[in-house]
Amino acid sequence: MSGRTQIAVDSETHRRARAKAAALGISFAEYVRRLLAQDLGEVKRNSDISLVFDLVDEGLRTNIARDKGKMVGEAVWKECWRKSPRKRSRRSG
Repeated sequence: MSGRTQIAVDSETHRRARAKAAALGISFAEYVRRLLAQDLGEVKRNSDISLVFDLVDEGLRTNIARDKGKMVGEAVWKECWRKSPRKRSRRSG
């Protein structure tokens, strides 16, 4: 069961809190709920899945669902190549 609460904050704090919520991509109400839960030591077990995504916004875009086999294969090959002894070319003489 949820309750409704009204609070008064100064306009600068309200503006900054709304901006922070927008930067996080959540509503102002969700931002306040998260702050309360964090301060009260509550752990939300069913976190929003969007927290896992959009962690990096640089480099090439990838489609992990489609390309995971290729990506894992490349990573394994690089690791295998890194650990393997390099063949030395024989000097002719």
